[in-house]
Amino acid sequence: MSDNNLDQEYQGSLQYLTTLTTFGINFGLGRIKELLKRMGNPEKALRVVHIGGTNGKGSTTVMIARILREAGYQVGVFTSPHMHDYRERMVINGLMISKEDVIQMISRVRPHLEDMVSEGFEHPTEFEVSTALALLYFAEKNVDYALIEVGLGGAIDSTNVVNPLISVITNVSMDHMDYLGSDVVSIAKVKAGIIKPNSVVVTASEDPEVIQVLRDQAKAMEVPLWLVGEDVRWESKWSGELEQEFDLVGLHANYSKLRLRLMGLHQLSNAATAVTVCEVLQSEYGVNIPREAIYAGLREVEWIGRLELLSLKPKILLDGAHNLDGAQALAQAIPLYARDRLVLCLGMLADKEREKVVKMLVPLADEIIVTRPNSPRAGDWKALGSLAEQFGRPVTCIEDPKEAVIFALTCLGENDMLCVTGSIYMLADARQALIDKVKLG
Repeated sequence: MSDNNLDQEYQGSLQYLTTLTTFGINFGLGRIKELLKRMGNPEKALRVVHIGGTNGKGSTTVMIARILREAGYQVGVFTSPHMHDYRERMVINGLMISKEDVIQMISRVRPHLEDMVSEGFEHPTEFEVSTALALLYFAEKNVDYALIEVGLGGAIDSTNVVNPLISVITNVSMDHMDYLGSDVVSIAKVKAGIIKPNSVVVTASEDPEVIQVLRDQAKAMEVPLWLVGEDVRWESKWSGELEQEFDLVGLHANYSKLRLRLMGLHQLSNAATAVTVCEVLQSEYGVNIPREAIYAGLREVEWIGRLELLSLKPKILLDGAHNLDGAQALAQAIPLYARDRLVLCLGMLADKEREKVVKMLVPLADEIIVTRPNSPRAGDWKALGSLAEQFGRPVTCIEDPKEAVIFALTCLGENDMLCVTGSIYMLADARQALIDKVKLG
């Protein structure tokens, strides 16, 4: 197949997937269970680590994956949403699924979807189909381990069809309240739904109410629960702009001078969670993970759009701080970066805690550019500008994220820094525009 034909066919497959977004967010496991049954239940062939939580799911997932990869295993990773390319969602040992595989797998799953509808079942959603494709892909590629990141919530998220070796709940805070509940206990109960019998639970939550919910669920399922922060402890040693170092007292071993290129204290919590998962894989499941694999995995791991220093001259920092906890982590990290002025480019969805995020980030900036994420959930995006103006800083509203960041670059003096943050939908557009601009000068 020529590259042109391949691209056309691939775009056609993606367009088909996009048409499924009309089925929206529709919770419940009935549709995906039926679909997987028709596909031969590929999930049953997989050894799964299931990763949920409000923030840090993706970072923790890629850290575990990199450690296992350094230990010599084939590791499938399913994350969402993607930044630039749909294929980022399904990765084996750092390589995205090929366009040919996407085309072929969608053409195989499509008849099942059509049969389901003709037999009176509800049509599976885009995320359900993506989840099913990932499970099939990993099973057929015979991966040693599949790391599956929860899409939204836990109990009735379409990834919750797996029987994991380990369930991870990174943390629980206020996010997606319209779907998950209006207080942290309600949200924790939904997220605790990924805790299953015959598994082990790891969490880095420090909220006593959340921990109690997880304890109750772990007890009901008769499984052990390990707490990062209590059973496992970490301590930051130093942090520069490009890497940080920390010590860790693990469940079964101590590690000193671990290096990590993902920045921010919150990433140390995620790294401690990842190491704990690997220790549990060793102690409970006999998985051989040499000590050096833990050091190398953390040292080598990369994850775009998370406190990512895209360029040093001009200094450009990107971070997907899309909710209050994310904004708090970003606010904590900003002082690490030497600069004169800070120009902040911000774009958030309407269903996020915009007022609180503005209150946390805007006072740190000297100038603010507000933009609109490319999502139907962007709502009245300019309201963010009005909120920012209350802090007496100059605010400019530019709808297109690409134009917003190019304008932001013109506001920078020689030693200033641009920080682009908010929704991943906005970050993707902004990141691409900045890469093109910095490359082309």
